[in-house]
Amino acid sequence: MEEVAVENKQVIFKGYIERAPRETDMEVRIGTVEVKTPKGSGAFLVKNLYLSCDPYMRGRMRDYHGSYIPPFVPGQPIQGFGVSKVVASDNPDFKPGDLVSGITGWEEYSLIQKPEQLRRVQQDDIPLSFNLGLLGMPGLTAYAGFYEVCSPKKGDYVFVSAASGAVGQLVGQLAKLHGCYVVGSAGTSQKVAKLDKFSIASASSTIIDYLSITLQMMLITQFDIYLTINRYFPEGIDIYFDNVGGDMLDAALLNMRISGRIAVCGMVSLHSLSDPQGIRNLFNLLTKRIRMQGFLQSDYLHLYPKFLEHVINNYRQGNLVYIEDMNEGLESAPAALAGLFSGKNVGKQVIRVAYE
Repeated sequence: MEEVAVENKQVIFKGYIERAPRETDMEVRIGTVEVKTPKGSGAFLVKNLYLSCDPYMRGRMRDYHGSYIPPFVPGQPIQGFGVSKVVASDNPDFKPGDLVSGITGWEEYSLIQKPEQLRRVQQDDIPLSFNLGLLGMPGLTAYAGFYEVCSPKKGDYVFVSAASGAVGQLVGQLAKLHGCYVVGSAGTSQKVAKLDKFSIASASSTIIDYLSITLQMMLITQFDIYLTINRYFPEGIDIYFDNVGGDMLDAALLNMRISGRIAVCGMVSLHSLSDPQGIRNLFNLLTKRIRMQGFLQSDYLHLYPKFLEHVINNYRQGNLVYIEDMNEGLESAPAALAGLFSGKNVGKQVIRVAYE
């Protein structure tokens, strides 16, 4: 590959934290990237078009190496899922002009030395940025979590927390398509309003405390959440798709039916806590014979072709919609990531770095 030198704007991770991310934990820098890779190296240079903000990135800001994914390196660009265009290549499988999706740097240009972390994508009638949501990691998370972990049956009563988020919005729609009764919850009235777009019944945002929402200056209690969930599920819940954890999970446990299933996908309510609370209602797992299972979408990569066909077909038929919250410019990325943990995003949070 010929030598390529480009000016590069990067989002640098400054240092490890034990709380929710803030804008000040990241720094935007401008420098120059010089790429000179020996022939046969298989490396290639990409121009990043879209970057994804995801809750799991909080875990990579801790100095903890026992996780399923390594921490970020202080002083280096943040890494995450992105959609990019190849601009120079020494890899015969990735040619200039190819569109790719996968792990890249939070920067305008990235040198890819692990081609296995990217896949080629097609630009067609589906928005290119949807490769970070509907067709990407959140989409596969929703698909595998619902169909594989939850083992749904037609007529099941399904509750989805964070139902307007990147994963939850798709889980609710998949459940509706499967013939289930679905109720979703969200952290603000604006997000609750979006649930109508998915044809999903919504619990009032005022009962959701995972973002410490207050009503008349009083913190909503776990008992309030229990009563509201019970109002929507007087006969109990068959499936709870949990993106929140904390008091929401505790209240859902009290409302589960016998042989219910809980898919533990995320626990956004605990991301800002250095001393997370325990779960108090686990005894229900025993008395109601509930199966509660955590999972990672990477456990189900073998389902990706099947997932893609299912989601694309339903999207094209108008059976699925997908909402993005798009921020413009790489310099907006730190605020967008921090905003995930204060509930600022409505839908899948995406950063547009450059136009296609």
